[in-house]
Amino acid sequence: MSQMPIRESNAAVERFAWGQIKWMYNASINPGAELTFGVVEIATGEHNAFHSHPNCEELLYVVSGRCTHIVGEEEHEMGAGDLVSIPRGVSHQALVKGDEPFKAVICYSSGERRTDTESEE
Repeated sequence: MSQMPIRESNAAVERFAWGQIKWMYNASINPGAELTFGVVEIATGEHNAFHSHPNCEELLYVVSGRCTHIVGEEEHEMGAGDLVSIPRGVSHQALVKGDEPFKAVICYSSGERRTDTESEE
């Protein structure tokens, strides 16, 4: 990879009705990469789509804000400093709680993360 370090301010941004993901590292950015890394931001009172990743495990580390994270049939209350591991193929969703936006670091065990969505993003 020729450009190190990778700065969040230069990340590719993918926007959704609920917020955005800043992609900082994946196979599109660095061909041959075996990981995907990003920063997700979800607006206050919003949620992302219930979805799964058929080809990779996900780690989500909360930087700020609070959410109820649904993983399969379990609900987890999460805040800054919390981490959740989401196995390959398990559906999940973050529902933002409180009066501040939710920000988390997300990492996937594949450079080419795929998503199956069960509801509209």
